[in-house]
Amino acid sequence: MTLLEPFHSTAIQLPNRVAMAPMTRGRADDKTGVPHPLTAEYYAQRACAGLIVSEGVWVTQTGKSGPGIPGLVTEQQVAAWRAVTEAVHEKGGRIFAQLWHAGRVSHPDVMGRTPVAPSAVRQAGRIFVADSWVDTVEPRELREDEIGGVVQDFATAARRAVEAGFDGVELHGANGYLLQEFLADNTNRRQDRYGGSVAARLRFPLEVVEAVAAQIGVAKVALRISPGNPENDIVEDDWKEVYSRLLAELRRYELAYLHVIDTPEAEALAYLRPLWPGVLIANLRSEEPTSQREGESLIEAGLADVVAFGRLFIANPDLPVRFALGAPLAQADHDVYYGARLDGYTDFPAFEPDSAKFACSARS
Repeated sequence: MTLLEPFHSTAIQLPNRVAMAPMTRGRADDKTGVPHPLTAEYYAQRACAGLIVSEGVWVTQTGKSGPGIPGLVTEQQVAAWRAVTEAVHEKGGRIFAQLWHAGRVSHPDVMGRTPVAPSAVRQAGRIFVADSWVDTVEPRELREDEIGGVVQDFATAARRAVEAGFDGVELHGANGYLLQEFLADNTNRRQDRYGGSVAARLRFPLEVVEAVAAQIGVAKVALRISPGNPENDIVEDDWKEVYSRLLAELRRYELAYLHVIDTPEAEALAYLRPLWPGVLIANLRSEEPTSQREGESLIEAGLADVVAFGRLFIANPDLPVRFALGAPLAQADHDVYYGARLDGYTDFPAFEPDSAKFACSARS
């Protein structure tokens, strides 16, 4: 079957086309940003994915979005992530770190200071802090002379990721966080070299890609985008122009892959796939988890090389095996998705005791 066939490119070689999408789980130590000791087991259980993309990790304390989210800044954090990557590699897997700056999607109760953003535009709605939902706050507009420091935060975190043993990094340019806030016209109202025209709005994300590629090599760098996705109060009325120009700029790099979130609002895959000659990972965003058949259809239609599955991996650590065997899929309750509780984290069993061994032994 298509999803279970190997995929090979210049940058990545995968035994199957089933990727584990990045998913916030909120199990890290909230004071130190160090991943929980069980995090190594959690990812190792899922090492039969063709590629694992880690939960988002903050590149600076100012970029932290919520409680229990890990960082990749301190030596203690690097050491904990090294245990994770070693566990995944021991099981034959590959894992990229998703580097994340939340921008305005944060709160002083989360990271001790006012969130920063391209412009002082408050996000509509409420945000979760330590144990409750609170009103969002107006972010502070980044000064032009500060932006280079944020670019360097991404580059330094990328170097830390390689030191921790990750196979590469995925830059989180989706879901209404800082990189997308610079791209979107409702969150970027600047009139300096980082705002106004489409070319100026592209400048910060492209500087991040350039700096990270210079730090660790372009073959270890990927980017996740979500064109037209209204999550976190983003409005992108001109997304087709913005992202077609972004991809035109990115084509001068041989990125490991481009990770595209496709939403019912935008249907971006059909528009962007012809514009991207490189590796493309597709992630469908909808109320129901992506099915095996939907994933197969994306590959058969040429819209994706690899398909990322999120929620199904929570309760099905051996998801590619279950696809291969036509086995039933377990379900996880939403109340175990996030938070410090440890049930619903590493306690979902494989379909059969030897099923993970079966899948890993079948790797190409």
